[in-house]
Amino acid sequence: MTEPKDWKNRKKQKPKISNHKLRGEWAEMRFMVRAAEHGIPISKPWGEMRSYDFIVGRPRHFVCVQVKSTIADLGTGYVCTVRGGNKPYPPGSFDFLAAYVVHEDAWYIIPEEKIQGQECVTLYPKSSKAKYEKYREAWHLLGPEAHSAGHIDSIQGCAEEFSLASAE
Repeated sequence: MTEPKDWKNRKKQKPKISNHKLRGEWAEMRFMVRAAEHGIPISKPWGEMRSYDFIVGRPRHFVCVQVKSTIADLGTGYVCTVRGGNKPYPPGSFDFLAAYVVHEDAWYIIPEEKIQGQECVTLYPKSSKAKYEKYREAWHLLGPEAHSAGHIDSIQGCAEEFSLASAE
């Protein structure tokens, strides 16, 4: 089998997915692969009407993740839109934003409370002093030891006797 001419330069090539919906689906697949590489269990909810794309973690340690991607190069950084429809997500819509800067192959795992109410975030992968740089490749934030969201100590139930005669 012969290799394509540009086989050795494949890592230098930038994805050419111009349709934002298709690029979003592609970014979600990239997120699933990266999470699996970090040993993070991942689940995809049924349907598209949730304010999050994935649930990650283990029993008693689940968090919801909204995945976004950007190719919007500002020259010094990238702007990533973070909204559902045409408005910011309401508080509590997800636990973490996973923002993928496509041309830099860089993931930012940002807690929701750090971006709450914002319609976009600007990411500067080439600046170590940037606001969100401490969240770059912060996959450890999604690990089970990093959070206790979804932890239930106990569930109690109560049942009253019910006679079939009273149901008629």
